[in-house]
Amino acid sequence: MTNQKQRTAVVGASGYTGADLIRLALRHPNIDIRALTANSHAGKPIAQVFPHLANHNLPTLIKNEEVDWDNIDVAFCGLPHATSQQVIRDLPDHIRVIDISADFRLRDPELYEQTYGSAHAAPQLQQQAVYGLTEHYRAEIESTRLVACPGCYPTAALTLLLPVVKQGLIDATDLIIDAKSGLTGAGRALKQNTLFAEAGEGMCSYAVGTHRHAPEIEQELSLAADQPLVVNFTPHLIPMSRGELVTCYARLAEGVSVSDCKDTLQKFYLNEPFVNLSPDGVTPHTQHVRGSNQVSLNVFEDRIPGRVILIAALDNLVKGSSGQAVQNFNVMFGLPETTGLEQLALFP
Repeated sequence: MTNQKQRTAVVGASGYTGADLIRLALRHPNIDIRALTANSHAGKPIAQVFPHLANHNLPTLIKNEEVDWDNIDVAFCGLPHATSQQVIRDLPDHIRVIDISADFRLRDPELYEQTYGSAHAAPQLQQQAVYGLTEHYRAEIESTRLVACPGCYPTAALTLLLPVVKQGLIDATDLIIDAKSGLTGAGRALKQNTLFAEAGEGMCSYAVGTHRHAPEIEQELSLAADQPLVVNFTPHLIPMSRGELVTCYARLAEGVSVSDCKDTLQKFYLNEPFVNLSPDGVTPHTQHVRGSNQVSLNVFEDRIPGRVILIAALDNLVKGSSGQAVQNFNVMFGLPETTGLEQLALFP
């Protein structure tokens, strides 16, 4: 364990993920923000991009190539996919990296190319990266140089499903994952479908059957089940700024009850500070985790005999992104895992 401040760069600081990472880092006793990058806003103070971050002694935004990497210990990368890999590939070896993009989540270079439409620029690092689902890869995260933080949908779905799949409690070949996210999950760039007039007062599915998080979910579930799996995964946009609700429908294995599933989740996450099972009959709500690093889970009996419904709620920008990145930072540097992440949910 070390109490030393780590000289930190936030690469891609002008997106929603970058803003929430800075918000959390400002209250972290072991993070010293030395560089903030945003190529399209280089030369501006961060307060000009995010006024809520004014009145803090933060560095001016600069281009990625202008960072003095000799004076940086750790980099949080929140760049778009296909961009992070090129920046991270060229970083000095002494820098530990927590990547929040999709660039290092998929272990198979061919699967990455198939999913994202271009060959990986740093396949050697892709093989070395540790998948950053903290509760399931803690030991590997502690010793690695490069952590690939999961996507928000995979964080919710895998937190919910991995323990029961590993125990063989459900038929992993028959999984339906219905996912709903706030609009920040679509990023900060201007898009017609996220304009208020387009997204407000309604709900829609998107990337039906083709969402890029599906292979990531399948990768981890296949490892847990020790067999190749394909899931039915459909995401939806909800007219709220942040939050995510994932509902999974599964067939129980022979002789298994809904109580067995809940008991397994309870035991697996018993000592986890950020994963909580709701009381019997209480459904997880996004407003009960908003702004926090918490995941709320619960399990319900389906009206169809032999089936189970599993539900998870989290904040897509915190536990689904920047909060989990800080959690992984704490693991990498031997700090208490809750450091800088003690904030409670914002309610109402």
